Amino acid sequence: MAAQAENEDPLYNLRLSIKQGSVPILTTSADPTPADTVTDIALATHVSFNVDDAHRTFSLTSTTRFAPDSKPTDLRSCYFAWLNKDASIIDYSAAVVAVNEDLPAGAGGSVQNLNFAQKIELIAWLSGDTESSDSIAALDSGAASAAAGDAAAIAGGKGVPIDRDMKRTGGGKMVDVRLLQIYDGERRMGDHNTALRGTKNVDFSAAKAAADKLLRSRPNDPKAANQPPQSAALVSNLQKPARKRLEPIILLSPSASSLLRMANVKHFLDDGVFTPADAASASTNMVRVQRVMPSISPSPITFILVDSTSSFKPTYWSRVVAIFTTGQTWQFKSYKYSNPAELFSHYPGIYVGWSSEEPPEQVTNLGRGVLPVKVDKWAGTAEGRWRDREVVERIWGRIEEGMRRGLWTKDGPGLAGQQPGR
Repeated sequence: MAAQAENEDPLYNLRLSIKQGSVPILTTSADPTPADTVTDIALATHVSFNVDDAHRTFSLTSTTRFAPDSKPTDLRSCYFAWLNKDASIIDYSAAVVAVNEDLPAGAGGSVQNLNFAQKIELIAWLSGDTESSDSIAALDSGAASAAAGDAAAIAGGKGVPIDRDMKRTGGGKMVDVRLLQIYDGERRMGDHNTALRGTKNVDFSAAKAAADKLLRSRPNDPKAANQPPQSAALVSNLQKPARKRLEPIILLSPSASSLLRMANVKHFLDDGVFTPADAASASTNMVRVQRVMPSISPSPITFILVDSTSSFKPTYWSRVVAIFTTGQTWQFKSYKYSNPAELFSHYPGIYVGWSSEEPPEQVTNLGRGVLPVKVDKWAGTAEGRWRDREVVERIWGRIEEGMRRGLWTKDGPGLAGQQPGR
């Protein structure tokens, strides 16, 4: 049943297509032929996915399980957000306006303009970076919603639709469906087996066999008598729900005088080579970099880098691990703490300047909470910039130190996420 629900879900098929590298096909027909294929999403009415050796076609107006602020988003809007995943928030908004101008004369309908946070959340789930999302309902939520709707209708005296009023049981007897709905709302009692297993029997025999094998391999261990049964520990671990991994956030300065901008920060932090922002590729509204921090996690940690907090949720501040600044106090007006002294007592600050110049007074006035580092001036080529790697390591060392004090693990912050800056 779960596999069937996934096959019939447009959002799941879009995610699977992206993960398998199979480009969705835009068409003008529910049963497309090569002649129905189009490249303009404003002209398409359907999209076809070729995944798992199967061919599935969905209407672009189909509602999906992605429902930020409890408002379901259609498939066209989700796919359009993915197509513009690397666009800045300004370019993306302009693209939404443009396609909505073409849609009435083409396929009709409109594309929803997702805000910064919603777009990040959707793209992270579609790309497989996250396995769950607060805005994406579970596949079986439709059945639960229908049942809740029927229960509410019964409680309000409206009953259920006429064609469902009666149901024939296996013995040929007619039973009032409304009565069955009432029975479904009753709490079912059970014995200790159903209480432990829930509504679905789970076979833990394999876990028990593995535990027994481990116990037999250490028969003379004097500590074994004082240890709890390993089979029970294995069962407990199997029943623990998977925890959603939280990615740490690094804030860049939006100032035009900042040496590190969205256009060149990934090359700098990933490769250890500084290039000026005007010589780098076009800027985006968000980049991701990965870094191995052995004191926190044996596997690489993914960091999100942004230069604006306009779409920040309050909970995002618990994930901020560093703030790059040029010392200009207007940068902090929209932050959780607008006072620089208080801000950098919670989050490590970093200033990047030229090696031939001293940090400006506005930076030194921020105190020890801000780490000043220097890079050599750009000479028109990336060759010979071996000192950049040393600067990058100092920056990552400061970030790792702050995360360690905040008790970060591979799954997220251990405290309230307020990283000490000193």
